[in-house]
Amino acid sequence: MAKLLDYVTQRTIEYIEKMPKFLRKKYGQFFTSSETASFMAGLFDMPLDKAELSILDAGAGSGVLSVALIERAQDAGNIKHIKLTCYENDPNILVLLKENLKWVQLNSEIKIDYLIKSENYILSQDFDYNGWIGANPQPEKYDMVIGNPPYMKIAKDAPEAKAMPDVCYGAPNLYFLFASMGVFNLKANGEMVYIIPRSWTSGAYFKRFRQKFLKECVLEHIHLFVSRDKVFDKESVLQETIIIKVKKTEVTPSHIRITTTKTNRDFSGITVFNAPYDIVVSGVDKYVYLVTNPEEVDTLKKLNSWNYTLPKLGIPMKTGLTVDFRNRDALRNKDEEAAVPLFYSQHIKDGRVIFPIGKECEYIVTDQPGLQQDNENYLFVKRFTAKEERRRLQCGVYLSRKYPRYNKISTQNKINFIGGVKELSECIVYGLYVLFNSTLYDNYYRILNGSTQVNSTEINSMPVPSLSVIEEMGKSLIASHDTSEQSCNEILRSFIYDQDRRSENYPKRTASTGKAAV
Repeated sequence: MAKLLDYVTQRTIEYIEKMPKFLRKKYGQFFTSSETASFMAGLFDMPLDKAELSILDAGAGSGVLSVALIERAQDAGNIKHIKLTCYENDPNILVLLKENLKWVQLNSEIKIDYLIKSENYILSQDFDYNGWIGANPQPEKYDMVIGNPPYMKIAKDAPEAKAMPDVCYGAPNLYFLFASMGVFNLKANGEMVYIIPRSWTSGAYFKRFRQKFLKECVLEHIHLFVSRDKVFDKESVLQETIIIKVKKTEVTPSHIRITTTKTNRDFSGITVFNAPYDIVVSGVDKYVYLVTNPEEVDTLKKLNSWNYTLPKLGIPMKTGLTVDFRNRDALRNKDEEAAVPLFYSQHIKDGRVIFPIGKECEYIVTDQPGLQQDNENYLFVKRFTAKEERRRLQCGVYLSRKYPRYNKISTQNKINFIGGVKELSECIVYGLYVLFNSTLYDNYYRILNGSTQVNSTEINSMPVPSLSVIEEMGKSLIASHDTSEQSCNEILRSFIYDQDRRSENYPKRTASTGKAAV
């Protein structure tokens, strides 16, 4: 039996070596390894009652994924005929795709009919997708959709974005437009397997997509790679990438299978975890929490038992006000008349805010209201951390009384801060520190967001206890004279334990839509 995938993979490697990377990047073109392609094809459930399959590969590239799925169907034994449709409009790869599919057609043990559409996958279906006048009342639907879509940001007024307004917010990325269109192209109970960035699982930009996507289909399988730079063979892709399998059905499964491997080369050392569906897909915003073990599920359950968020308490996290490189003329290296402190992430050290530290441009002289905030108590949180750092959430307590000469301060946009309409008491700020310096919250954020950036949108979606509980936590921390992570963990555990004990005797309170009473 001819190894169809081996042949196509070798031809693809030869193409990659000849084609300049900058040209492939222009098209958002990154190629799937043969091992990953085989794994993705293996996620499909081959129907035992069918002899014919219809398959769609949008953004087919050289055909690696299509051929992996053909090979899988060939090995199944009962499939005798495949109808394959490939979309590919990059002229650089079209010739190779045609040659590969022709060779596979001649060497396959089953009948292969294929159609290559060299048109824009999104724009060629915009009428059908939106049900506009002139739409095909019965557009083509497929049993299986497989894809490695282009990873490319487009303008919010790009034709593709206008073609799919129901899933777009801000400047979208082509990959999730492809995923949404892929579900549209599926038959009822059809299956789709895509390799895409993880970024869609949280955040405001992807909210519309998540809500529509997870209404029309259910997640059945998610695969994670431990090494984020080892996903694409012969490539250097720093996007944290995952593989998803979805089914077009309204029947929600009890569990989602979540698997993990170190790289895209070796799927033998795979770890498997069956996570409760309602833990992975949660909330009105349909965030997807990528849990990989029972401990992470327990983390989510503990925190999700709280009914508040920072915005509901009237103390939302915000991003720092000053973009320093856009306000160079206002920056100062030393204190002077009318200057106020400009706080950077470097000022956050061991749970405290240290100022000054002799850093360049740590003062600012400005009368712009948008660059100033009241000198009040805040919790500062770093927006960016290095990949290798142990914690994502790194915070420091800022107390206004330590800087009595200033009425105003400023914060650089690479830190976040938590404050209120009214100044927070020191006990509340220290209570917030207990939460954000705890291992539990750091783990929660890592499950929620795989990047090294701490986004205020995600933080503001995380559950927190009431202000009265936060204040009590702060009092405990102040009394302990110990701001270590271990101390925060012990204080948080004691309040969770107390809450669990009381919940056995008292009904759970419902969340308030306004600021909670202290």
